[in-house]
Amino acid sequence: MMTTKKYAIAFYSLLRKEVLRFTRIWVQTILPPVITTGLYLLIFGGLMGDRIGRMEGYGYMEFIVPGVIMLTVITNSYSNVVSSFFSAKFQRSIEELLISPLPNWLILAGFVGGGVVRGLLVGLAVSLVSLTFVDIPIKHVFVMLLVVFLTSALFATAGLINAIYAKTFDDITIIPTFILTPLTYLGGIFYSIKLLPEFWQDMSLFNPILYMVNVFRYGFLGVSDINHWYALGIIFIFWLALTLFALHLLKTGKGIKA
Repeated sequence: MMTTKKYAIAFYSLLRKEVLRFTRIWVQTILPPVITTGLYLLIFGGLMGDRIGRMEGYGYMEFIVPGVIMLTVITNSYSNVVSSFFSAKFQRSIEELLISPLPNWLILAGFVGGGVVRGLLVGLAVSLVSLTFVDIPIKHVFVMLLVVFLTSALFATAGLINAIYAKTFDDITIIPTFILTPLTYLGGIFYSIKLLPEFWQDMSLFNPILYMVNVFRYGFLGVSDINHWYALGIIFIFWLALTLFALHLLKTGKGIKA
């Protein structure tokens, strides 16, 4: 029977493996989103910002920085887990974990933890790059940290679910390309939904990324298109639902066991 100490050692081992996996190739995993963010801020904020004008009482550069940071957190948390878990499944090494004494929740926590670490590290790197373009305040630190952690965990879990269902390496790119990318760009990163016609404002409320971007922006600037506590509740519900579903898939062996 496993003790608490053994659980802790097992979790640390899984987490360490996941972190080493992406830090060893940091030129491919951490550097590209930093460069991409610099280009976003240079083009949309630096070159176009003055023409667009102020938004929600802030300069356009200040307005988009929280959304751009959240974009990198989402994509990196997701991509880290979907690629790692699918590789383990493809190489059949995931079966060793499933037949081990480790509970499913600990396996899930190990993979998701690696995605969270990558998302937060890239988010921090992008934030430091953003400071070279504009000084942005942080008005609600607790809210900002809570939403970035929840969002990172949510999309890391979503990446694991995608990896479970994927049958080929091409399958792990379908969701990010055709669903995740459109949702992020339509999630209020570069605009306030108040600028949209009423119909499209209502439609935007079905986009979960809108809530994440707005709460994160609230943490920085203190402005949001949506009540931040309501948005945090929505994010938590999404995370809880995906976590329970992922545990169910691990328990039944759906898409894993032959």
